[in-house]
Amino acid sequence: MFELLSAQELLLHRLSNPTLIAPAPNDEIIATIFASAMAVPDHGALSPFHFTLIKGEASLAKLSDVFVKAVKAENGDDVKVMKAAKMPYRAPLIIAVSTQYKDHPKVPKQEQLIAAGCAAHAMQMSAYSLGFGAMWRTGDMAYSDIVKAGLGIECSEDIVGFLYIGTVEKQLPPKQRKPAEGHITIL
Repeated sequence: MFELLSAQELLLHRLSNPTLIAPAPNDEIIATIFASAMAVPDHGALSPFHFTLIKGEASLAKLSDVFVKAVKAENGDDVKVMKAAKMPYRAPLIIAVSTQYKDHPKVPKQEQLIAAGCAAHAMQMSAYSLGFGAMWRTGDMAYSDIVKAGLGIECSEDIVGFLYIGTVEKQLPPKQRKPAEGHITIL
């Protein structure tokens, strides 16, 4: 089915692939993907994140309607509305990753946002390691209060991103990685 990668190979060779088709992961694989998210570094063990699963035609259509409503509220033209309507159909499964901030004297909101980002990353890596393609997307929809409301997310929370998951339709060539030099300071 797919080549089993070492953890190091996974980290070095993972690609975001936007050409995702059915089938989506089954329920057992989705449970593993969620378990990966629950294992991330999390100061205070607060689990300050929430996942909204969008799977199947009815759920994708509902998300499409929410995206269209958000674009129309921003006075988007017909082209933007049509683009927004198509966005959910980029993959057969989407996981919206959002925060669930907790009041805590030692864990500031910023650390909780980072933990939610780590959860999104862990799920993306998990999907990839299980033979599926995954693409983490943000964009205007991630910052829209209309989208948050449509997904049942409080406006005081943040959408970290939308994780699109599915079967890779077209393999991508290996990505040329940037060298770490220039990003390192030695004290």
